Amino acid sequence: MTAPYDDTEFIDRDLVASKAAEEAAAAVAQPPAVRQRSRQELEGRLGETQNRLAELRRIQDQLERERSEMEETRRRRAECETGREEMLSHLTRGIGLLEKAEFEARRQAEQMARTLEGFRGCLAAVEAIQEETWTDETLNTELTRALTAIENARMEWSAARLKWDVLNGEAEPEQNAKGTRAGMAPGLGDLSFGQLCRVGLAVSLPVAIVALAGVILLAIQLFRP
Repeated sequence: MTAPYDDTEFIDRDLVASKAAEEAAAAVAQPPAVRQRSRQELEGRLGETQNRLAELRRIQDQLERERSEMEETRRRRAECETGREEMLSHLTRGIGLLEKAEFEARRQAEQMARTLEGFRGCLAAVEAIQEETWTDETLNTELTRALTAIENARMEWSAARLKWDVLNGEAEPEQNAKGTRAGMAPGLGDLSFGQLCRVGLAVSLPVAIVALAGVILLAIQLFRP
């Protein structure tokens, strides 16, 4: 293989140097085009990155909304469970208490109905006492019958007073107010000493009459010839 230049040949070194300079200049002039292409690529990549960032922001917003919805759903579900347990407890306890109160109220209503029936019977028996219709022949019989009716009424009244506080003037304030407005008679505690004496006399007078009648009859039988 021969050398590119023979020593015997004439070499124009200036020409070679100029060609080398032109080639170097061409090589130096080429990079700006490469840099131009790199700038466009960077701008394109920047645009893609911004698009990806926008997509990521959209996804983030969507995830935030989903998270908020899930938290709200969880809160409402917890509230539902808590409210359900609370109301189950309250309603179960309330039903038990009301059933017991209803039973007691029905029992008291039945007892009160029996007391009212007894009062009405005693009232009818006491009202049936008509002293003006008694005669000398029926005096003892009618008197015994009247005293028996009065004693039965007194026993019925005393038993009812032990059972029903309303008969002793110990009702609720509202009931007392209604009773006062309706003109109810005052209790024994509201009576004066004189009034109590008159009440005691009225109560004991029939018994005294019966006792006196018995003594008179006994005396008549003892002194009969």
